[in-house]
Formats: sequence, structure tokens, C-alpha cells
Amino acid sequence: MAVVFLTALSFARATPPRGAGLVAELLLRYICLLPVGLMGLWAALGHMVFPARSAASIGWATSPFQTEVGAANLGIGLAGLMGAFYPNRGLRLAVAVTAGFLGGAAVTHLVEIARTGNFAAGNAGPIPYTDVLTPLLLPILLALTYRSGRAA
Repeated sequence: MAVVFLTALSFARATPPRGAGLVAELLLRYICLLPVGLMGLWAALGHMVFPARSAASIGWATSPFQTEVGAANLGIGLAGLMGAFYPNRGLRLAVAVTAGFLGGAAVTHLVEIARTGNFAAGNAGPIPYTDVLTPLLLPILLALTYRSGRAA
């Protein structure tokens, strides 16, 4: 929701010409910033610094693999921030590829829901939605910005 709000606000404040290409560019920027960048850093912090609390919120047991997941989230989060503030097409393509990790995480959460009925907030709350939508939207938005000539 914050991505849509920030996109609408930035679009309203932008100087003409405004169009679909600008909307795609702004959505791309704010997806890199929020669900990829800041949420990636937040997940890294949770898994690496507060592993017991993080695991409990997902409904799972604490595991040494959380350090690995946290390190992956740290890299993804930093890449997302770079993609938001340094709008380079190659960098954003790399962000989209690394965000594929989120799609894999979404599959894991959905299987866990189906197999065990784990509806813990960190497993069945907003995380599966962002983990599905983010890796789907990034390549679409990259293609749209490229076609509109707005690609950096």
C-alpha cells in the first residue's frame, strides 16, 4: 500500500510529461525501496540478530539456517536500496533476479500453510503476498520502463 501511495504522490508532483512510463518507473523505484530494500534489511535483522523471535513469528523452530537466510536478505536488501537510489537498468535487472529468492520463500510459506495449517502472522500474513508480487512485478516494470524509454 505504501508503494502505491508513494508512487501516486511522486506522480502528482512530477513535471510533465507524465504517463504510463513514469508510473512504471516510480513503481519500480518504490518496490526496490520498500519490499526489496527495507523489508530485506528488516528480515536480515530479524533472522540474524533476533532468530528466536523471528522463527516464532513464522511458527517455526529456531534454526542455524536463519543466519544464511539473514545474509541472503541482507544482500537483497542492500541491492534493493541501490536499485531505488541508483536507477541503472543493469542494476535493477540484478535486483529483479535476486528478488527471485522471495518467490522461493513464498512457495515455502504456502507449502507450510497447506501441509501443516501454519497460519502464524510471519508465515501467512502479508509476507506471502509481497514474496509473490515482488518477483512478478519487477521484470514487468523493467520491461515497461524499457519500452517507454524511461529506463535509466
